Amino acid sequence: MEQQGQLRIGIDIGGTKIEGIVLTETGEVIDLARRPTPAEFYEEALIEVTGLITRLQKGRRLKVGIGTPGALAAPSETIKNSNSTCFNGKPLKRDIEQQLGYEVRMENDANCFALSEAHYGAGRDCRSVFGVIIGTGTGGGIVVDGKLHTGPNRIAGEWGHNCIPASVRDSINADRKCYCGRWNCIETVLNGAGLRRTFTEAGGAEIDAAEIARLAAEGDQPALACLKLYCRQLAQCVATVINVLDPEMVVLGGGLSNIQQIYKLVPKILPEYVFTDNLLTRISPPRFGDASGARGAACLWSLEE
Repeated sequence: MEQQGQLRIGIDIGGTKIEGIVLTETGEVIDLARRPTPAEFYEEALIEVTGLITRLQKGRRLKVGIGTPGALAAPSETIKNSNSTCFNGKPLKRDIEQQLGYEVRMENDANCFALSEAHYGAGRDCRSVFGVIIGTGTGGGIVVDGKLHTGPNRIAGEWGHNCIPASVRDSINADRKCYCGRWNCIETVLNGAGLRRTFTEAGGAEIDAAEIARLAAEGDQPALACLKLYCRQLAQCVATVINVLDPEMVVLGGGLSNIQQIYKLVPKILPEYVFTDNLLTRISPPRFGDASGARGAACLWSLEE
C-alpha cells in the first residue's frame, strides 16, 4: 500500500468543472472527484474547491497543487486572464489557504499540462520538455530536470503572446488583433479561431477547427490546403522556441492537438526553420489529454518534499 507521504492531491479548475485526484508516486490516480464550476460566483467557486480538497484528504494531510485557467499576477498573486471571469482579480491561492489552514501550490493550466507530460506522460524520459497548448488559447510550459521553470515574471512558456515571425505574417491576409491588445500574436494564428479565420480568408465556410480537420482527412482540397498552411505556421512558430530552449521534446495539448495530420506534417517542416543540420527535438501528442491538468497540479509538489 502507498504511504500517505507519497500521495499528492491535484485540482484542475476548468471553465465547466473542477476535477480533483489523488496521485501516487508512480502516477496512478487512486481517487477522483468532480464538481461543477460556479463560473460567475467567486465565493461559491471557493467553497466548491475547498470542499473538493477536504473530500479527497479524507482526514489526511496530503500536499495540494491547483491548476487554474488564468495566471497568478506578480507580486499580488491575484488571478488574471482567467476564462472563468469570477476569479480575475481575486487572491484565490490565499483564500484557499485561509479556508484550509495550510499551504497549497498554484500554477496556470498550461504549466500543469507540461508537468504532467514531463513526469508521467510523453516526455517522461526527457530532460527538457516544452508543453504547448493549442486550443481556445495558445500557451505553454517549460520543464527542465522535472522542475517547472516560471521565471521572475511568472510568464515562462507564454509563447502565444510573442509576435508571429515575418514568414507567418506573409501567409495571412491582414494583421490580427489579439485579445491582449497587441497585434499579430502567435495566438491569433494558431488558436482555434485563428485556424477558422485562415480558412474563411481563403474562401471557406464558417466552420470550426474540428470540421476543417475532418474535411481535410477526407481529401477536401480547400480544407487540406488550409491545414497544410496551419502546420507550416505552427512549425515556424515552434521553431522560434526550439532555437531558444532546444528542448528534447515538444508535447502538444489543447483541442487542436487532436488533429493527427499535425504529427505527420510539422516534423517534416520544422528542419527548414530550426538552426541545426540534424534536428533531434521530437513532436508528440499528449499521453493524458484532458486528464493532464489535475495530474500536473499534483506534480507541483515533488516527492522529496
